[in-house]
Amino acid sequence: MLAVSERILGRGGITEGLIWHKPVGSDPERTFQQIACSEEDGIVMPSGKREVPLSLDKEGEWWCPDCLAAIRSNNAKK
Repeated sequence: MLAVSERILGRGGITEGLIWHKPVGSDPERTFQQIACSEEDGIVMPSGKREVPLSLDKEGEWWCPDCLAAIRSNNAKK
């Protein structure tokens, strides 16, 4: 599934984790990426869209629960 990451920063600006979101829109060069879980919020300066499995097994990475629900809802409609 195509996804964009939101970095969770810890002490000293170190990335402690990533939350994956379903992107909305098709322009990969945008400086603001809209995401499926919010009409107002998004990712500023996204790292780009990537293929990410729905079942994550990497420590410190997880799907946004609302984006994952939107993905599953869209898949159920197909």
